Amino acid sequence: MIQINKRLTKVSEYLNHNKLADIGSDHAYLPIYAIQNNLVKEAIAGEVVKGPFLSAQKNTELHGLSKSIEIKLGDGLEVVNDTVDVITICGMGGPLIAQILDEGKEKLTHYPDLILQANIHALPIRQVLQKLGYNIETEQLIKDKKHIYEIIVAKKGKMQLSENELKFGPKLMIEKDELFYEKWEREIESLENISNQLKNHKDQARYNEIQAQIKQIKEVL
Repeated sequence: MIQINKRLTKVSEYLNHNKLADIGSDHAYLPIYAIQNNLVKEAIAGEVVKGPFLSAQKNTELHGLSKSIEIKLGDGLEVVNDTVDVITICGMGGPLIAQILDEGKEKLTHYPDLILQANIHALPIRQVLQKLGYNIETEQLIKDKKHIYEIIVAKKGKMQLSENELKFGPKLMIEKDELFYEKWEREIESLENISNQLKNHKDQARYNEIQAQIKQIKEVL
């Protein structure tokens, strides 16, 4: 049985599907784990880079799952077909995940479930989900090796998010667990450092923008 890290284990908790497409699959760890633990029946592992693609092939063969997991070389959602009922995109920045979804939107016409894990800046993900006719069902923060990741689980549906909900997450804002406070207190600290550096420069507009961001975060906390 394969072992996977804490953040991917948390993602796997939302899997209970027939066929998974894991985009940017990184050695096919998540598809292998999902099949070994009966979370999905079959999977596609998509990779855009030849090295990880070959590594995913080798890893799948090693675990005797070449018939259950198809390793595909392709960009973003190119590898997805209509039989997929869940897509995972993990361990990337929010803007890149949003770009992958937007550029591959023709592959989402049958509305597979989406489990997305951003390592930074999840706001663009929420914007694109709203645009593509998805509704956020669940959000979760997970800390792995000092880094805080945001997990967003979305299914077909409509939503209209406010500015604060787009930035902080509609579900995360309600729950406000200790990781939520830790994440945004870190962000305040980072913004205050930038603000202090800007004080001695002439970029008043940027300084005011940073101050507004700090104020917004403090109001939500």
